[in-house]
Parts: sequence; structure tokens; C-alpha cells
Amino acid sequence: MTWILLRGLARESRHWGHFPQQLAAATGQAVLTLDLPGNGALSADASPATVGGIVAALRLQAVEKGISLPVKLLAMSLGGMVAVDWAQRYPDEVEQLVLINTSMRPFSGFAERLRPRSWLALAKIACYWRQDAKAAQIESAIHRLTCKTAQNRSSDMAQWSNIRRSAPVSAGSALRQLWAAARFTCKPAPPVCPVLVLSSKGDDLVNPVCSSRLASGWQLPHNQHPWAGHDLPHDDALWVCEQMLGKFDKNK
Repeated sequence: MTWILLRGLARESRHWGHFPQQLAAATGQAVLTLDLPGNGALSADASPATVGGIVAALRLQAVEKGISLPVKLLAMSLGGMVAVDWAQRYPDEVEQLVLINTSMRPFSGFAERLRPRSWLALAKIACYWRQDAKAAQIESAIHRLTCKTAQNRSSDMAQWSNIRRSAPVSAGSALRQLWAAARFTCKPAPPVCPVLVLSSKGDDLVNPVCSSRLASGWQLPHNQHPWAGHDLPHDDALWVCEQMLGKFDKNK
């Protein structure tokens, strides 16, 4: 069985860093990453403006890559919305689901899904989005907004700036992804597969109450990290792996 990892808004497979290798070692299972249309290897493609459109593109990508279904999905933020929609639309294709710092209607409102404390930083990022010369400045702002650990900040900045220059996400695709996320409303019934919700108490981008309400509304297990930021796998990959092993039998 294969784990597929899905990132969030305007982020791509390389932003996982070493996490895919760490997860593979912890679970003993294959781990693959897929880029949302408009991001990473698909940065030249226009991103769909709906979560359902993103799901359709990912399913086609899985077929083209020869990935056998069903799969297990681990997804962050916008990727979590995509994973939920995939599991609800095509329940036979998703065996397990891990949702990290995601949010969706009807469980949370706009000011919870995008915390007011982040609005100024996001506005500044948007102003510099198309300026290649500002790549390091943009990625530094994103790092401060999404990460709590800073010991590898220099190497993170070098890698993330290179990612931005080598596969820039267009402003149009970023806006369409934001529009897709803002409009997404999940179906009332939870996915039929086992689901684990993970959140970060220190998330400055998405209020962790979004995960709490999602888990409560669907009666799902929910574990919260005591200090990590929005990019939980970056801040504490080992903790994420431990929570997954506690929920899912690694031999299945």
C-alpha cells in the first residue's frame, strides 16, 4: 500500500524536505508525493478553481504514474480539503487518511480558516509574489508564518528560494487555489475510511480550532502538537510519524 502526500496552497513536493523518507522508514510502506496542478512539476499548468477539479487532476496523475488504488493520503491545509473530497467522492480509492492543519466549511469560518494575525504578512507576500528578486524575502516571510523551528532556517531558505526560482507558481494559480479553498464545503458525512486529524497549537496561519471542530463534528481522533506551527511535518516529523503509528497498524 502506498502513502501519497499532498501539500497546501502554492507549495510543492520539494517542500516536504526529508519527511517522505522519514515516513517511509517509520511505516515500512511506499511514500510518494504528488503536486497539485499549478505547483512544482506542474507549475506551468493552470490550477483548477475548485477542489473537485484538483481531485480530478490528481486522480489522472495517479493513473499516469501507474499508482495502484486504493491509496493512503496524508495531506496538509488545502491538500487536506482535496484529500477529504477525494475520499468522499471515491471511497473505494482511499484506504486511510491523515489530515494536518486543515480547515473547511461548515466546521469553521473565514477568520478561523485564515487567522487575522496573518493577514498583513500575507498581503506583503502577495505584493512581492511576481518579483524574482524578492524570492528570499518571500520565503523568509512564509517560514516565519508557518514554522516554529529555526535551527535549519538558513538551509530552508536556500532550498525554498531555489524552489521558487526553478518552479514559480503563477499569481493566477495561487489565486485560484485560494478561491478553491475558500469555497470548499465538505459533504456532511465523514469519509468511510479511518481518519486521523493532527493539528498544531502554535499554528499562526490556521486556527487549530478548525481541526478540533472537524474532529468533533465527525467524531474522529484528534491529536494536537503542543508548540509546532502550520508546517507540522517540518517542525516535528517524528511526532507526526508516532501519531500515525499509534493510529494505524504499520503492517497493513
